[in-house]
Amino acid sequence: MDAKRLIWILWPSFVVAGVAEVLFFTVFDPKELPLPWEGASLSRLAIYSVGFFLFWIFAAASSAFTCYLQRSAREINRAGKENRHAAP
Repeated sequence: MDAKRLIWILWPSFVVAGVAEVLFFTVFDPKELPLPWEGASLSRLAIYSVGFFLFWIFAAASSAFTCYLQRSAREINRAGKENRHAAP
């Protein structure tokens, strides 16, 4: 994957994750969320951080799938030819 596509994936997903986190944590208090790890007491900042990275992963996956679907027929066919002519 080239650097241009990586930027197309990571930058918009970063912005979307920031907006999603603000909207989500405006509605839900991090200390009142039912978390699977009840024994560990995490600070609000830690929960905000984990939430941001989860939102970023989901948004990046969505952006990556969009980039995958935007490939032209030439790119798809070229990739198939390169795989067929590769030495075993």
